[in-house]
Amino acid sequence: MLTDLETLAHALHTLAKIDEDDFKLSAQYWQRRNYKKGEYYNEYRNVCKYLGFIVDGVFRTYYVDDSTGEEKNVFFYSKNQVVVSFKSFITQTPCNYFTQSMADSKILYIHIDDLNRLYQQSHKWEHLGRIIAEMAFNISMNRTESFLFQTPEQRYLQLMEDHPDIFNTIPLYQISSYLGIQGPSLSRIRKRLVGK
Repeated sequence: MLTDLETLAHALHTLAKIDEDDFKLSAQYWQRRNYKKGEYYNEYRNVCKYLGFIVDGVFRTYYVDDSTGEEKNVFFYSKNQVVVSFKSFITQTPCNYFTQSMADSKILYIHIDDLNRLYQQSHKWEHLGRIIAEMAFNISMNRTESFLFQTPEQRYLQLMEDHPDIFNTIPLYQISSYLGIQGPSLSRIRKRLVGK
Protein backbone atom coordinates (compact mmCIF):
# COMPACT_ATOMS: atom_id res chain seq x y z
CA MET A 1 0.00 0.00 0.00
CA LEU A 2 1.49 3.32 -1.09
CA THR A 3 1.70 6.25 1.30
CA ASP A 4 0.03 9.51 0.25
CA LEU A 5 3.40 11.05 -0.67
CA GLU A 6 4.36 7.97 -2.71
CA THR A 7 1.04 8.21 -4.58
CA LEU A 8 1.73 11.89 -5.25
CA ALA A 9 5.31 11.14 -6.39
CA HIS A 10 3.99 8.52 -8.81
CA ALA A 11 1.36 10.92 -10.18
CA LEU A 12 3.92 13.70 -10.71
CA HIS A 13 6.30 11.28 -12.40
CA THR A 14 3.51 10.23 -14.78
CA LEU A 15 2.48 13.84 -15.39
CA ALA A 16 5.86 15.56 -15.73
CA LYS A 17 8.59 12.88 -15.40
CA ILE A 18 9.56 14.22 -11.97
CA ASP A 19 12.03 11.63 -10.67
CA GLU A 20 12.81 10.58 -7.12
CA ASP A 21 15.58 13.15 -6.61
CA ASP A 22 13.46 16.02 -7.91
CA PHE A 23 10.51 14.92 -5.81
CA LYS A 24 12.71 14.90 -2.69
CA LEU A 25 13.27 18.64 -3.24
CA SER A 26 9.53 19.14 -2.66
CA ALA A 27 8.85 16.70 0.17
CA GLN A 28 9.25 19.31 2.93
CA TYR A 29 6.70 21.63 1.28
CA TRP A 30 3.71 19.31 0.93
CA GLN A 31 1.14 19.47 3.71
CA ARG A 32 -1.91 17.33 4.41
CA ARG A 33 -5.39 18.57 5.01
CA ASN A 34 -8.68 16.82 5.62
CA TYR A 35 -11.87 18.51 4.42
CA LYS A 36 -15.34 17.84 5.74
CA LYS A 37 -18.17 17.71 3.23
CA GLY A 38 -19.16 21.31 2.42
CA GLU A 39 -15.83 22.91 3.40
CA TYR A 40 -14.27 25.32 0.92
CA TYR A 41 -10.92 24.80 -0.74
CA ASN A 42 -11.09 28.32 -2.15
CA GLU A 43 -13.82 30.96 -2.02
CA TYR A 44 -15.15 33.63 -4.34
CA ARG A 45 -12.91 36.72 -4.50
CA ASN A 46 -10.08 34.97 -2.62
CA VAL A 47 -6.72 34.44 -4.31
CA CYS A 48 -5.92 30.73 -4.66
CA LYS A 49 -2.47 30.24 -3.15
CA TYR A 50 -2.35 26.44 -3.05
CA LEU A 51 -2.09 23.62 -5.56
CA GLY A 52 -3.80 20.53 -4.16
CA PHE A 53 -3.54 16.84 -5.01
CA ILE A 54 -6.62 14.82 -4.08
CA VAL A 55 -5.73 11.70 -2.14
CA ASP A 56 -9.38 10.90 -1.54
CA GLY A 57 -12.68 12.67 -2.14
CA VAL A 58 -14.40 14.96 -4.64
CA PHE A 59 -14.46 18.74 -5.09
CA ARG A 60 -16.54 20.99 -7.30
CA THR A 61 -15.98 24.48 -8.64
CA TYR A 62 -19.15 26.52 -9.02
CA TYR A 63 -20.45 30.07 -9.33
CA VAL A 64 -23.72 31.63 -8.23
CA ASP A 65 -25.95 33.01 -10.99
CA ASP A 66 -26.68 36.60 -9.94
CA SER A 67 -30.12 36.67 -11.55
CA THR A 68 -31.47 33.42 -10.07
CA GLY A 69 -29.22 32.76 -7.06
CA GLU A 70 -28.72 29.26 -8.48
CA GLU A 71 -25.39 27.47 -8.07
CA LYS A 72 -23.89 26.33 -11.39
CA ASN A 73 -21.20 23.64 -11.36
CA VAL A 74 -18.28 24.29 -13.69
CA PHE A 75 -15.64 21.67 -12.81
CA PHE A 76 -15.27 18.51 -10.76
CA TYR A 77 -12.00 17.20 -9.32
CA SER A 78 -11.63 13.68 -7.96
CA LYS A 79 -9.12 11.19 -6.58
CA ASN A 80 -5.55 11.42 -7.95
CA GLN A 81 -6.30 14.71 -9.68
CA VAL A 82 -5.15 18.25 -9.04
CA VAL A 83 -7.59 20.65 -7.34
CA VAL A 84 -6.91 24.35 -7.89
CA SER A 85 -8.63 27.52 -9.07
CA PHE A 86 -6.41 27.56 -12.15
CA LYS A 87 -6.68 31.17 -13.30
CA SER A 88 -6.49 32.60 -9.80
CA PHE A 89 -3.53 30.37 -8.93
CA ILE A 90 -1.55 31.09 -12.10
CA THR A 91 -2.21 34.86 -12.13
CA GLN A 92 -2.50 35.32 -8.33
CA THR A 93 -5.69 37.34 -8.78
CA PRO A 94 -9.05 36.96 -6.97
CA CYS A 95 -11.14 33.98 -8.00
CA ASN A 96 -14.56 34.21 -9.66
CA TYR A 97 -15.66 30.85 -8.26
CA PHE A 98 -16.10 28.75 -5.14
CA THR A 99 -14.28 25.40 -4.86
CA GLN A 100 -15.91 23.12 -2.31
CA SER A 101 -15.48 19.59 -0.99
CA MET A 102 -18.43 17.40 -1.98
CA ALA A 103 -17.53 14.62 0.48
CA ASP A 104 -15.09 14.07 3.29
CA SER A 105 -11.83 14.51 1.41
CA LYS A 106 -8.08 14.42 1.92
CA ILE A 107 -5.51 16.40 -0.04
CA LEU A 108 -1.81 17.13 -0.13
CA TYR A 109 -1.15 20.77 -1.00
CA ILE A 110 1.74 23.10 -1.73
CA HIS A 111 1.92 26.91 -1.46
CA ILE A 112 2.62 28.83 -4.67
CA ASP A 113 5.76 30.40 -3.15
CA ASP A 114 7.21 26.93 -2.51
CA LEU A 115 6.24 25.82 -6.00
CA ASN A 116 7.96 28.87 -7.50
CA ARG A 117 11.04 28.01 -5.43
CA LEU A 118 11.00 24.52 -6.96
CA TYR A 119 10.65 25.99 -10.47
CA GLN A 120 13.91 27.85 -9.88
CA GLN A 121 15.69 24.79 -8.50
CA SER A 122 14.77 22.23 -11.14
CA HIS A 123 13.90 22.15 -14.84
CA LYS A 124 11.57 19.21 -14.19
CA TRP A 125 9.54 21.29 -11.73
CA GLU A 126 9.56 24.19 -14.18
CA HIS A 127 8.22 21.73 -16.76
CA LEU A 128 5.45 20.80 -14.31
CA GLY A 129 4.50 24.48 -14.08
CA ARG A 130 4.07 24.60 -17.85
CA ILE A 131 2.01 21.41 -17.78
CA ILE A 132 -0.27 22.89 -15.08
CA ALA A 133 -0.84 25.96 -17.27
CA GLU A 134 -1.55 23.73 -20.28
CA MET A 135 -3.95 21.62 -18.20
CA ALA A 136 -5.81 24.75 -17.13
CA PHE A 137 -6.18 25.84 -20.74
CA ASN A 138 -7.25 22.38 -21.96
CA ILE A 139 -9.76 21.83 -19.16
CA SER A 140 -11.34 25.24 -19.80
CA MET A 141 -11.45 24.76 -23.57
CA ASN A 142 -12.81 21.22 -23.31
CA ARG A 143 -15.52 22.44 -20.97
CA THR A 144 -16.50 25.29 -23.31
CA GLU A 145 -16.39 23.10 -26.42
CA SER A 146 -18.45 20.37 -24.74
CA PHE A 147 -21.39 22.79 -24.66
CA LEU A 148 -20.79 23.85 -28.25
CA PHE A 149 -20.24 20.47 -29.89
CA GLN A 150 -21.50 17.68 -27.61
CA THR A 151 -24.95 16.46 -26.68
CA PRO A 152 -25.84 16.19 -22.98
CA GLU A 153 -25.44 12.41 -23.31
CA GLN A 154 -21.90 12.83 -24.69
CA ARG A 155 -21.08 15.21 -21.82
CA TYR A 156 -22.41 12.64 -19.37
CA LEU A 157 -20.25 9.87 -20.87
CA GLN A 158 -17.21 12.14 -20.75
CA LEU A 159 -17.92 12.90 -17.09
CA MET A 160 -18.12 9.16 -16.36
CA GLU A 161 -14.74 8.68 -18.01
CA ASP A 162 -13.05 11.63 -16.27
CA HIS A 163 -14.55 11.06 -12.79
CA PRO A 164 -15.83 7.47 -12.47
CA ASP A 165 -16.05 7.63 -8.67
CA ILE A 166 -18.26 10.69 -8.30
CA PHE A 167 -21.52 9.01 -9.24
CA ASN A 168 -21.51 7.15 -5.92
CA THR A 169 -20.51 10.26 -3.98
CA ILE A 170 -22.54 13.27 -5.03
CA PRO A 171 -26.26 13.89 -5.65
CA LEU A 172 -27.60 13.67 -9.19
CA TYR A 173 -28.79 17.29 -9.12
CA GLN A 174 -25.13 18.35 -8.85
CA ILE A 175 -24.34 16.29 -11.95
CA SER A 176 -27.35 17.81 -13.77
CA SER A 177 -26.03 21.28 -12.94
CA TYR A 178 -22.60 20.38 -14.34
CA LEU A 179 -24.15 18.98 -17.54
CA GLY A 180 -26.38 22.04 -17.97
CA ILE A 181 -29.61 20.03 -17.94
CA GLN A 182 -32.58 19.43 -15.63
CA GLY A 183 -32.94 16.32 -13.45
CA PRO A 184 -35.57 14.58 -15.65
CA SER A 185 -33.26 14.87 -18.67
CA LEU A 186 -30.44 13.23 -16.71
CA SER A 187 -32.80 10.41 -15.69
CA ARG A 188 -33.70 9.81 -19.36
CA ILE A 189 -30.02 9.73 -20.35
CA ARG A 190 -29.23 7.22 -17.60
CA LYS A 191 -32.18 4.98 -18.56
CA ARG A 192 -31.22 5.11 -22.24
CA LEU A 193 -27.62 4.14 -21.46
CA VAL A 194 -28.69 1.25 -19.21
CA GLY A 195 -30.87 -0.02 -22.06
CA LYS A 196 -27.98 -0.06 -24.54
